[in-house]
Amino acid sequence: MVDTVKFYEYLVNHDLDFFTGVPDSLLKELCACIKDRSDKEHNIIAANEGNSVALATGYHLSTGKLGVVYMQNSGEGNAVNPLLSLADPKVYSIPMLLIIGWRGEPGVHDEPQHVKQGEVTLRLLEAMDIPYKVLSDNFEADLEEMVKIAKAESKPVALVIRKGTFAKYDAINKTKIQMGTLLREEALRIILEETGDDPIVSTTGKESREIFELREANHQGHEHDFLTVGSMGHTSSIALGLSFGTSKNVWCLDGDGSFIMHMGSMAIAGANAKDNFKYIVNNNSAHESVGGQPTVGSEIDMKGVLHACGFAKVYEAKTEEEIRNSLKLMKKDGKCALILYTKQGSRDDLGRPTISPVDNKKNFMKQFK
Repeated sequence: MVDTVKFYEYLVNHDLDFFTGVPDSLLKELCACIKDRSDKEHNIIAANEGNSVALATGYHLSTGKLGVVYMQNSGEGNAVNPLLSLADPKVYSIPMLLIIGWRGEPGVHDEPQHVKQGEVTLRLLEAMDIPYKVLSDNFEADLEEMVKIAKAESKPVALVIRKGTFAKYDAINKTKIQMGTLLREEALRIILEETGDDPIVSTTGKESREIFELREANHQGHEHDFLTVGSMGHTSSIALGLSFGTSKNVWCLDGDGSFIMHMGSMAIAGANAKDNFKYIVNNNSAHESVGGQPTVGSEIDMKGVLHACGFAKVYEAKTEEEIRNSLKLMKKDGKCALILYTKQGSRDDLGRPTISPVDNKKNFMKQFK
């Protein structure tokens, strides 16, 4: 097991002091350490992983130093374009250190959305000609080898992180921004009551897990819920595509991290959605499913963004009464949106869907026949 603080200190002491990325559950100890010990200018929690590669590129251009980019292996997909068309030695030849959490490592039990990504994580790096090491307890030697290659060949290199690699880190700054008074699960219970049998598309992470468990607790089926277990940031586009094939109201239940990750999707939805597209974004200003690292949800004008993207009616709600009133109005409106402000937190015993993604898809599609 790697001492998290010593790993961080090794990086900083060797001039690797600019961090950027998207948090990952396998890296939550490291991410918490970076957040505590780096100022805001030296730790940018980015919209998506490609965004992080570009940030590290710009930092290198002005300083000559390597940026450190952290991500879950699912983020490799977002990063492929700038890694190959920007940072690659055949283009601008930008050195940087990638730190990649290996979800779905073959032989290690994980959730279904991580299985394929886990199988191809190393092969993707090899296909992109990015040298890598699976981080060992002898992390100093691994870092020294990778950084030496990055500098000598002026190219990206990677450290791949197995589950349980980093030792427990006791965060110093545990302050949470509380955007509302209700927990997300409490708000979702109200939404499910108000939306009835309308189809729902919910975002990846705890939001979909809570919807599944609420249905179970109410002895309801799951045939009206498309639980998006992967592809973070694309929930609104799935719901938009769905809305074109049905006259039913389609409710998209998104999260602030997902909203921010591919915000351009909202411009497409605002310009193209029919009257049956109903968008709800839960804003608790945190990547809660992967360790609670902050988003910029508390710092941006989300309502203004949605208005600018073409949503004429954008409601905001914090209380049960405000949620119910907003949903009643949304049923009568055309395309519209609701920003739902909740406090951070979830049950310790929160489970996961017991239905496979393929079976979820098959059951969900039956309602449109």
